[in-house]
Amino acid sequence: MPGKKKRLTRKQRITLRMKQKLALLFVVIVLILLGIIVRLVYINRVSGDQYTKRVLSQQGTNSTTLPYQRGDIYDRNGIVLATSEKKYNVILDPGVLWEYYDEDAEDDYVEPTLQALVDCFGFDRSELNTIMEEKKSSHYVVLAKELSKDEVQEFEDLAAESDSRIAGVWMEDTYVRTYPYDSLACNVIGYTVSGDVGQYGIEQEYSDILNGENGRSYNYLNEDMEQETTVQAAVDGYSVVSTIDVTLQRIVEEAIAEFQEKYTDNYREGDGSSTAAAIMMDPNTGEILAMASNRTYDLNNPYDLVANGVCTEEEADALTEDERLELLNELWRNYCVSDTYEPGSVAKPLTIAAALETGAVYDGETFLCDGYQEVGGYTIYCSHRSGHGIIDLQGALTFSCNDALMQIAAKLGTDDFSTYQNLFNLGLRTGIDLPGEARTDSLIYYSESMATSDSSLIMGSTDLATNSFGQNYNVTMVQMAAAFCACINGGYYYQPHVVSKILDSDGGTVQTIEPTVLRESISSKTSDILRQYLYETVYGDDDANGNTPTGRNARIAGYSLGGKTGTAEKIPRDKTNYLVSFIGFAPADNPQVVLYVIVDESNAEKQSSASYAIEIWKNIMKDALPYLNIPQTEEIPEDLQSEIEAEEEESTEESEETEEEEETEEGTLVDPQTGETVTMPDSELEDSDDVLGDTPVNDNLVDVEPEDALSEDEDENPTE
Repeated sequence: MPGKKKRLTRKQRITLRMKQKLALLFVVIVLILLGIIVRLVYINRVSGDQYTKRVLSQQGTNSTTLPYQRGDIYDRNGIVLATSEKKYNVILDPGVLWEYYDEDAEDDYVEPTLQALVDCFGFDRSELNTIMEEKKSSHYVVLAKELSKDEVQEFEDLAAESDSRIAGVWMEDTYVRTYPYDSLACNVIGYTVSGDVGQYGIEQEYSDILNGENGRSYNYLNEDMEQETTVQAAVDGYSVVSTIDVTLQRIVEEAIAEFQEKYTDNYREGDGSSTAAAIMMDPNTGEILAMASNRTYDLNNPYDLVANGVCTEEEADALTEDERLELLNELWRNYCVSDTYEPGSVAKPLTIAAALETGAVYDGETFLCDGYQEVGGYTIYCSHRSGHGIIDLQGALTFSCNDALMQIAAKLGTDDFSTYQNLFNLGLRTGIDLPGEARTDSLIYYSESMATSDSSLIMGSTDLATNSFGQNYNVTMVQMAAAFCACINGGYYYQPHVVSKILDSDGGTVQTIEPTVLRESISSKTSDILRQYLYETVYGDDDANGNTPTGRNARIAGYSLGGKTGTAEKIPRDKTNYLVSFIGFAPADNPQVVLYVIVDESNAEKQSSASYAIEIWKNIMKDALPYLNIPQTEEIPEDLQSEIEAEEEESTEESEETEEEEETEEGTLVDPQTGETVTMPDSELEDSDDVLGDTPVNDNLVDVEPEDALSEDEDENPTE
């Protein structure tokens, strides 16, 4: 019908609604864009300058790291052992320098700057030109590193002149770790690698304390569009004062070096010994006064095997990387805290101390040494095969009698023996403030009641017998030295340590590390007795049986001393390779210093003589005692007069080669412990090197094997 409105189909209605929605969406978007435009116009008119400055300041901002200075390491007297010296890196900023380029030579900065670099530092001009062309947009190119103030002073003076046309070069501060004494005390100090990361020694143990925090210098544009600088200062690290005495350390190291040189190629081609090492301690505080071995290296150049005398250039070139690292790790290793060995007779004072404390024996008690003991089905011989005869408790230590020590240990029992090993910290770490201390808990025997785990070595009667005189278990040097100090200082076990004080960057004291008594190992009464016994071991006379004190060759004219020798036979226990030692103290009545020396595999036909360790010990103490102001209180024995007059430091070996011991007379004696009449062995019977007979040894022990007490004493008391 005419005039009738056409009705839309459903599809047409949907299409229409979609078009309407799209139109609405378009309108909304247009309105949003118009709103944004309006807002931008408003911001530009009202706050445009503010935002412009912010953007420009962000574009112009840069920051520079301000390095901290790592703290110093001092000896006990304030002498610098390690420090960080300020150095300078020469930095070129090609981007800035190109901004000052001008074709007019009188206005150009590039040519004068590059020429100054050549004149002052000797840089290659062609290389500088290449850098300028290839790194035009760079703002940081290192041209030289770690220059001294003197090396950069000429350039800085030239750049500071009023008519200077030098730009785009600046000196970046940095610090380089240096060691004024090169290799001195290297095992104690350690060194650093990139980023002030401590490696070994105090440098590693106290690295976090020695390090500080970097600062920063920020450049920015102020509200007036002018560049300003703000600085967040670096925080320097703390310094540490060690317990090491430079003078004593030098005395110790020189004595070791002299010994090594003296015996180099002596019997076989090679060094004077596999290892010679020493620890000097204050027995009343646990402070380490000196610690050294023949494994020394230059702290300023720790990676150079050739320069440090480890190998030749040809040998170094032939090394694989793994072989090189193995040699370096062995060089850097602190033998005194990281290596274990069997102590030998230097451990006998610990056994006697335990027996006295528990009442198992008493001062003056006597024993019959007939040359051996039958223990656990094994025959274990004394060093003196024909026997020491009847000796008292003091004689057991003074004459280093294994037979008597086995009898004492049997009376003591495994439980008490293990208890006192623990009280003397054997099998435990000392806790010394140096990295890499070896564990020995798996290298000693325990009574069943003292066993710490299912894998612990259980002590039987034979183990007790051999352990009594320092065989078949392992210790470290610092462990043995600290235990010995507890024997002679009144009975107190001090934790050994190498740092006494921490200072801030201004030299103020932040912390004082006081001596730490971990426990009272024995009574002062027992300690007094042991000091007397050990004094007699050095200064005592021969007894009625002709036995000679084993430490007599350690005497130093005028000084009151005490000490004990030790010898350890090494695998495969073929009477060839030995570790010998001597530990002693002064003065005898009031110990102020303890020195422990070991010599491992001396370059000699007969390694078993403790005289090698005594030689080093005596040479050190001759210089150390006067320095420590320890007075001379002893009358000088007649047999030392010639040594004084001739200043013969080699008299120890000579006297041992000529001194002879009287042989034990034949006959019978009554054993004071059992009351039995015993026929002494034939005095013409040769002393055998097989001290232990068929006694089994602890195969779990590593590196160093049980003491051959025969070899220890046959040089000190020759019988053959």
